[in-house]
Amino acid sequence: MKTSKVLFFVVVLVVLATLASCAPAAPAPAPAAAPAATTAPAAPAACTKTYKDLTVGYAQLGSESEWRNANTASVKETAQQLGVNLQFSDAQQKQENQIAAVRSFIQQKVDVIGLPPVVTTGWETVLKEAKDAGIPVILVDRRADVPEDLYASYIGSDFVEEGRNAGRTMAKIVNEKANIVELVGTVGSAPATDRQKGFQEIIKDMPDMKMLDSQSGDFTRDGGKKVMEAFLKKYGKDITAVYAHNDDMAIGAIQAIEEAGMKPGTDIKIVSVDAVRGAFEAMIAGKLNATVECNPLLGPQFFDLALKVVNGEPVPKWVPSQEGIFFPEDAKDILPTRKY
Repeated sequence: MKTSKVLFFVVVLVVLATLASCAPAAPAPAPAAAPAATTAPAAPAACTKTYKDLTVGYAQLGSESEWRNANTASVKETAQQLGVNLQFSDAQQKQENQIAAVRSFIQQKVDVIGLPPVVTTGWETVLKEAKDAGIPVILVDRRADVPEDLYASYIGSDFVEEGRNAGRTMAKIVNEKANIVELVGTVGSAPATDRQKGFQEIIKDMPDMKMLDSQSGDFTRDGGKKVMEAFLKKYGKDITAVYAHNDDMAIGAIQAIEEAGMKPGTDIKIVSVDAVRGAFEAMIAGKLNATVECNPLLGPQFFDLALKVVNGEPVPKWVPSQEGIFFPEDAKDILPTRKY
């Protein structure tokens, strides 16, 4: 009889402890509104996790630009605010390092993995390993060329539309007449492929919008400068416009144009993508003609989505960013409000 009573009280204590550990989660700071379409929900979680229960592995691709640094800061700061246990890795722009990081997170049995893929291909094997281990993966900023069942959701931009916006903006600035050189991002990456595709869609029916050359500057300022120096040696003053896949490469190109004795923004019109603070400073100086926004502050959206995925809630397959286009006439007023 005494033994039965002891067992009864032990069971009660276990149940109470379980209920206490399943308190509802606090909301993430200012997540963006999700689109209507959703994927099928995962199996219901046995216990609702909170942010403080959450362990997240984040396999950042590197620190190649102002944009990427702002993205990293957003992820780290949001994790700290929410009390999330963040395991962070910097792959230094090497896919093999990212794959190794993902496998390390699988071994650590994290709850969810965040991945901005450095290139689109070569991910199916490791993402299947994560799926087999029961660890959901969220693609952040960049897509991967894998079956949709290998990732829970994608948060990021419509890179093709960014390219279209850059093409429309360039066409307007040059009155649909220009000899253009293109500074391409990392070869094989989603933003480089899609921004090129979108830009070409816009100018293909404009006979006086001629693409002289395209070369990769790998999304870096130094890469943009070196490629632009080579373009100037090859084409000289025949170049009248530059389309850069990000602001860092555009700023590198500006340096090369100035060193060649020409005026960026005047002799050569320049349109780029990202809308980082450096681009606004260049526009204020009259050296950049426009920048198309790509929002890096994805931390709040990522952790909000991560908690929902871990708790088996239905989530959108794609959470798009909200973005705009900026011009020199507005840059001075907008610059003080920029967080990146």
